[in-house]
Amino acid sequence: MSNDLTKPAPSHFIKNIINEDLKNNKNDGRVHTRFPPEPNGYLHIGHAKSICLNFGLAAEYSGLCNLRYDDTNPIKEDVEYVDSIQEDVRWLGFDWDDRLFYASDYFQRMYDYAEDLIKAGKAYVCDLNAEEIRRTRGTLTEPGKESPYRNRPVEESLDLFRRMKAGEFEEGERVLRAKIDMSSPNMNMRDPVLYRISYAAHHRTGTEWCLYPMYDYAHPLSDAYEGITHSVCTLEFEDHRPLYDWTLDALNYQPHPQQIEFARLNLTNTVMSKRLLRELVETEVVDGWDDPRMPTISGLRRRGYTPEAIRDFCDRIGVAKSNSVVDIAFLEYCIREDLKMKAPRVMGVLNPLKVVITNYPEEGIAELSAENNPENPEMGVRPLQFSREIYIEQEDYMDNPPKKYFRLSPGKEVRLKYAYIIQCNDVIRDDKTGEVIELHCTYDPNTRSGEDTSGKKVKGTLHWVSAEHGIPAEVRLYDHLYLEEEDSGEQTLNPDSRIIMNAIVEPCLQSSAVGNKYQFMRHGYFSVDPDTQQGDKIVFNRIVSLRDTWAKMQKK
Repeated sequence: MSNDLTKPAPSHFIKNIINEDLKNNKNDGRVHTRFPPEPNGYLHIGHAKSICLNFGLAAEYSGLCNLRYDDTNPIKEDVEYVDSIQEDVRWLGFDWDDRLFYASDYFQRMYDYAEDLIKAGKAYVCDLNAEEIRRTRGTLTEPGKESPYRNRPVEESLDLFRRMKAGEFEEGERVLRAKIDMSSPNMNMRDPVLYRISYAAHHRTGTEWCLYPMYDYAHPLSDAYEGITHSVCTLEFEDHRPLYDWTLDALNYQPHPQQIEFARLNLTNTVMSKRLLRELVETEVVDGWDDPRMPTISGLRRRGYTPEAIRDFCDRIGVAKSNSVVDIAFLEYCIREDLKMKAPRVMGVLNPLKVVITNYPEEGIAELSAENNPENPEMGVRPLQFSREIYIEQEDYMDNPPKKYFRLSPGKEVRLKYAYIIQCNDVIRDDKTGEVIELHCTYDPNTRSGEDTSGKKVKGTLHWVSAEHGIPAEVRLYDHLYLEEEDSGEQTLNPDSRIIMNAIVEPCLQSSAVGNKYQFMRHGYFSVDPDTQQGDKIVFNRIVSLRDTWAKMQKK
């Protein structure tokens, strides 16, 4: 799916399949896809790829795309996840119109069909427990063993299945299994479980049901009921496709939906497992599903990522048949590309060091002019106040600097961005620690930016904020949640994935709304966090630094 919702995405093997189907008038020329999340967690960046692909294909071929919840496991599902999924899909720029469905919409139809399978001798009630079923499935090199209940009379299985539905048995006491082939080389075809007993309340049907279909049974039937033509899913379902087809063939759907698998998204420094992400939330390693360090769509949104950047990323990485790992630097590159023309550039000092300009009038205030975005002149300029006392970054001063250090040091001159050239004359230190706490400098009034008549040339330019006009802010610097060991490739939690700093920023940011995005000079792109509404400080999340490792990699 292209970043431009009206522009076709590059060709790939799934589009080739669809093109061939349209050429042969398969499905009467229809293209109907679906995005089928399980409401057992928040969506992550890997789901974004699937969302963009399924909705994008429908849009490109003037077809339809459904949003359907595969809500067949009440133990892990919740309305919170249902609501978050809809918010994420809409935020990415897609809409399902009136095509919002749930697998639970079809529970009765699925149950009725299961009875038909029993009557046709294609399914049976099995009394083996989960461990016994696992033990008798066999291995990749050895066939499985038939259940002793495999050939029980149809009438007996049908009676037991109805009693399972009525709640007469304990969880795990009995299951319904398909009767396929215990010697199949595909383990999924060795009499898979179709129904299990669970007394957990369902988020939609409550306690109406205690018998729930397995995903591999509900998935193809839901597709068929909705008239899906191309059931696009990730590569781990490739071995499940024969069961998908068996279920629909037994129902005699012709032509039935075609399952097509593509490679899921894997990112460096990132975990994509819902189980592991839920564990991070439940053990409070992170602050919630929308923690800006999480790869969830809600986490990326809170951090400051834009839907345009994520769609662009999904478009650029393409659609492949084999799994691979994408460098997270590429995702960061896409957000930089999206924001570089949009985000105003401002000055924020994250680790303030006070500077007193001793020869500047004590009550003097200079009104300067600053570009909002040098790469986008249409964004105009803003007023900037300059005063006797300012803040610079502590790292912009050194007592004994190395060569090619173009910032402040004793006797050295630098230019203040949009302002004047200053020279460092005196250093004030803490009496006990010797730490530098203040610099005394002088400025040259003939060096005002844009009006410089001094002829001076300096190599260093520093950003700064007026001490009198600047506003306090909390800045949260985010890094990858996981670090990867170079030798083993193993991932470990990054203890410095979030660093919180008290900063001073330009006064123009005082009225910034939640979600507003800016480039802080030299520090990166930042977004206003919702926590701003809860406290007395404006809170900024760093979306991404300015260091573009991906672009550098491409130049090598």
